[in-house]
Amino acid sequence: MTSNQTLYFNGNILTMVGDQPEYVEAVLVTDGKITFTGNKKQASTLAGQDAKLHDLQGHTLTPGFIDTWGHFGLFAQQTLSLNVGYFADNPPRSRSELITQLKQSGKLLNGWLIAAEYMDGLMKDGPLTMADLDTAFPDTPVLVQNISTLAGLFNTAGLKKLGITADAKVESGTIVVDPNTHQMTGIIIGLPYLKAVAEAYGKFSQDLTFKTYQSAEKIYASYGTTTAQHYQASPDDIQLMRLAADSGAVSIDLVALPMSDTVDALLKDNPDFSFGVYSKGDHGFKVAGMLMSTDGGPQLKLAYLSEPYSNTTGFPDDWRGMAYYTQEQVDHYTKLAYEKNIPYFCYSNGDAGIDMALAAIKKAIAETGITEDRRTTISHSFFAREDQLNDYKTNHIIAITLSNHMWLYGDIYLDIVGQERADNFCPMVTAHNKGIVVGIHNDVPSSGPDCLFTIWSAVNRKTMSGKTLGAKEKMNPYLALQAFTSNAAYVYREENTKGKIMPGMLADLVELDQNPLTVDPDTIKDIKVVNTIKNGKVIYSRSAN
Repeated sequence: MTSNQTLYFNGNILTMVGDQPEYVEAVLVTDGKITFTGNKKQASTLAGQDAKLHDLQGHTLTPGFIDTWGHFGLFAQQTLSLNVGYFADNPPRSRSELITQLKQSGKLLNGWLIAAEYMDGLMKDGPLTMADLDTAFPDTPVLVQNISTLAGLFNTAGLKKLGITADAKVESGTIVVDPNTHQMTGIIIGLPYLKAVAEAYGKFSQDLTFKTYQSAEKIYASYGTTTAQHYQASPDDIQLMRLAADSGAVSIDLVALPMSDTVDALLKDNPDFSFGVYSKGDHGFKVAGMLMSTDGGPQLKLAYLSEPYSNTTGFPDDWRGMAYYTQEQVDHYTKLAYEKNIPYFCYSNGDAGIDMALAAIKKAIAETGITEDRRTTISHSFFAREDQLNDYKTNHIIAITLSNHMWLYGDIYLDIVGQERADNFCPMVTAHNKGIVVGIHNDVPSSGPDCLFTIWSAVNRKTMSGKTLGAKEKMNPYLALQAFTSNAAYVYREENTKGKIMPGMLADLVELDQNPLTVDPDTIKDIKVVNTIKNGKVIYSRSAN
């Protein structure tokens, strides 16, 4: 008979319970939940004779990492493509290496060769071009997806298969044309790109969808993630993820975050739709709340700023980015969330975009009279000003951010927004010092799924070229860990079940080969996950991979 108890001991067991690091000697897990934390002698006395003994061998045990912003389904889809990202097993560092990998390891999907997570910055010989792809693949349609998930490069055969021409009329995006030759460059940005990606991948059966979920889960678990999010979830996404979680096809918890139009559809079908409630009580699948966005990614100059970009190449001289929705639309859905007690997540990058979110939140509070902490969240909060952070504090707003953008795009930000604004990018220490709950996320697949790399970025704030952005905003490692554990649980109203190692909590745990709080801060990114445990069961073991 298999024991339902596991005793963890002989390591650095970091509970994440307080505002300062606290350790215990042992943890006892029974039936997937933590039943005791304290000294090993007491734990051994409480454990049954058949309890499994898990000797940590000096490793560090922390709560499992919680994903507060990411696109699980999109990342799952990309597992069918060739990963050429910085977190790949063998990331290509030149255009010829990327082409070689596509030839040797790429597999046809729906008639296409597809590579994902591409970055110009990794190519030592300059950006990949359509000419490169045409020479290597004159007849096979090829798509190279940019890590931003908002742009990609196609070859001529791919454009022909899609029926895309230089004079095609598009909305909310662009088909990039060389201004000198008036020929397509193969680069497509925005909504027309997203439509092209959907056509390239094609329709998935439920079985194939679940297989991609399982492939994605393995990767998430290998980096210690036990709860993953899918933002911009459609009704079909919600149905499939619920079924995957409830049937046991996936083990990690899945959290859907639908856009406002999908929320309208959910409420139309069921005015009493339950937001924030797991399908299996304290785990499984849930629809977390409502997503509303104000603007886009700053690396593409889409973040909405109050002052123009320092470098506006490719845009008008006074370019400040743009709002995705009108203030009236943002106001409407923010008020709807407050009126119907729907947890509200706003996606805002530039300070003008954040102004829109704050104006809508303050208006909703004034009109509804709801002033308590609703766990309202502004995601990314990249260029939040100090006066805006004061409003976060006053109105109980959580700030979650994507700190590894400093490594991914920090050098670009120095160029396009200047030193002062780049130094104030992701001002999470200032936010924390004001008493604001702060979180960190990976935004997979807009960056890699490695939580420790993202924590390293928050702690060190280094760009790809080695520059440091805003040293005063360097997080200490403990705060960065809180942002992925206890604070992340707070975002989802799960502080009583996740994010800490204490009795009554789910046994969602991650075993690390080193302690992030005691190693050289610059080596945090090199820490490896040894085991990932979900509900008391090992779902990833490095020794088995």
